[in-house]
Amino acid sequence: MTTQSFTSLALAPRFLANLATLGYHAMTPIQAESLPAVLEGRDLIAQAKTGSGKTAAFGIGILHKLNPAWFAIQGLVLCPTRELADQVANELRRLARGVGNVKILTLTGGVSMRPQIASLEHGAHIVVGTPGRIRDHLGRNTLDLSNVQTLVLDEADRMTDMGFYDEIEGIVKACPQRRQTLLFSATYPDDIRFATAAFLRDPLEVAVESQHGAEQIAQRFYEIGFEGRDEAVARLLRHFQPVSTLAFCNTKVHCRELAEHLRAQGFSALALYGELEQQERDEILVLFANRSCSVLVATDVAARGLDIANLDTVINADISKDPEVHVHRIGRTGRGTESGLALSLCAPNEKKWVRLIEEYQDAAADWHRLDELGEDPDGAVPAPMVTLCIAGGKKAKLRPGDILGALTGDAGLRKDQVGKINVGEFASYVALERDVARDAVARLGDRQAPGPDFGAIKGRYFKMRFVEV
Repeated sequence: MTTQSFTSLALAPRFLANLATLGYHAMTPIQAESLPAVLEGRDLIAQAKTGSGKTAAFGIGILHKLNPAWFAIQGLVLCPTRELADQVANELRRLARGVGNVKILTLTGGVSMRPQIASLEHGAHIVVGTPGRIRDHLGRNTLDLSNVQTLVLDEADRMTDMGFYDEIEGIVKACPQRRQTLLFSATYPDDIRFATAAFLRDPLEVAVESQHGAEQIAQRFYEIGFEGRDEAVARLLRHFQPVSTLAFCNTKVHCRELAEHLRAQGFSALALYGELEQQERDEILVLFANRSCSVLVATDVAARGLDIANLDTVINADISKDPEVHVHRIGRTGRGTESGLALSLCAPNEKKWVRLIEEYQDAAADWHRLDELGEDPDGAVPAPMVTLCIAGGKKAKLRPGDILGALTGDAGLRKDQVGKINVGEFASYVALERDVARDAVARLGDRQAPGPDFGAIKGRYFKMRFVEV
């Protein structure tokens, strides 16, 4: 047994057994540095890059002291975005299997307050939410934080960047003074240090390596002229042929322009930027996560809080002026033990920003020429999956198993031809292999169906449509 093993921690045998089942054997550096102090009840400031295992670090801390028999909110996790809150809540539910019947609620904007209020009336042990929606509930007296034992500020730098400081301050005041506060942040500049000092008591400060090793993420820089930036992105995609790419732009205008250009070139590309309706944003993220969209073009603000698994490549269509932002961008690929590729385009007047990145990473940029790239003669490769939207979800008592059963039964698909299934409150999304999807879904309809765009699942008819990219 080494100090890096979870078995070295003072955790219950049932909890350790669940960790082993989930594949948690050796601690990541941030877990090894922070968990002993977290389990002792100390406040914590932890700096760690995306994908470092921080959710388990604070999740184990919350669950270790939680009493499942006491139906009060004992843990609160604040996240900058709805997507990150959902991911954190799902991971906490997995970790909680080793504790007992723990109820975890997600409170975020973009959805109706009424179901959230009803869930709160039934009680919860842990709440994961965004600052704006948590403050809304506090203002309506529908949320009681007076019993919170552990408060977590996840991606604190992003929350303050997004203007949430006043909300966070109000939420902290609604929590007991005698509590444990855990602050996790990819960066911890002086302004955030000053702003959060009042929230913490004698915190332990932990920082693990924020850089990405060259053996894990291969970085290439390409000099371009002042024109042709969007075509350069298309050229990189045709050469490297990644299945899944996140492309960063510095403005929402460029986001839209690049996505349109790539679609005109035959790529499955969508743009993600501020001011999108929540439903549209959610649908875009589902399409990208289930591989029905090959290229997601995003601004830094829109991509905050995203945790995308199995991302092959990051392309910086616009170089960032902030080296920490650059490192945060490219850290979306090469997660865990996977390797990744980061490609950055740079005009001559932007080389000063690359020099800042070189200084920050203490490594010279690896420059390459665009005209040396060969391109696949077949051009753009379409996304391997397409997404079927079914007008029915949890409210219609539709479950993933029901959808999979219909597709592998009446529709005649093999299980490996069906990808991710996302069941929401009122709609469900399922990824299907592109080549077989439309014929298979057509087999779900019959003469008794209300219309040609209806299909049967467990003897009930649901309206269905393919989401086009």
